[in-house]
Amino acid sequence: MRAHDARLDRIEAYYDCVPRAVSSTEEVGPFTLFVADEGTGWQFYARPRLGGTAGFTAEDVCRVLERQQALGVPRAVEWVDEVTPSLLPAVRAAGHEPRCYPLLALSADVPVSTDPRARTLQPAEPHLSLALGSVSAGFAGRDEVSPKEPGRHPELMEDGKLVVVASFEGDRLCGAGSAAPRGDVAELMGIAVPPRHRGRGHGTAITRTLVAACRERGVDLVFLSAGSDAAADIYRRVGFVDIATACILELED
Repeated sequence: MRAHDARLDRIEAYYDCVPRAVSSTEEVGPFTLFVADEGTGWQFYARPRLGGTAGFTAEDVCRVLERQQALGVPRAVEWVDEVTPSLLPAVRAAGHEPRCYPLLALSADVPVSTDPRARTLQPAEPHLSLALGSVSAGFAGRDEVSPKEPGRHPELMEDGKLVVVASFEGDRLCGAGSAAPRGDVAELMGIAVPPRHRGRGHGTAITRTLVAACRERGVDLVFLSAGSDAAADIYRRVGFVDIATACILELED
């Protein structure tokens, strides 16, 4: 059995903190349910309550999913298996199978050099909408990129709660990603490159530049969950190491 990694305690506190800037919360049994504010463009989930010690049951899982359905929000639960080991068997006992992803972290003592092709975007610049659109296109596996309404991104960027980085070839935007610094911890999120730009190092360039931008803001623990083991290899090459397993349950209505 893997020994408990103290970084997971900081990550759990981070997970509880980040959605609160743009959501309301509700306690449902041993879960905290985050409900996104209108107009944010984001969708949230339920997570095990921070600091909770209760074991989870199938009934707990059904109750929070029913509450999400009643509120008209996505039925979704996210957690770290090593932190809340009773939740995975409870979800399965409730008749559901979550997706599991590598959770990786980068320590402050790992040097990371920036890539000149990638840069941090400013809140008001036109490239922001295109960058968000490229992320959507990348995750959808399509080359056609349509600008995406930035919603509250500029506000959060101004407040230092969000960093958006894009990678370029000349004037052509080739992919993007973001990070949400909170104190000395930050998660890298939504790093994606449309298919025609893949295989040329843009994902790595975005990752390195996001890490550098976070460190400039006083962050010493950067982490992420990779969409697959193949994707995780990109981050391992930068210096990230596997520390746990991120679990996500998302049910279609």
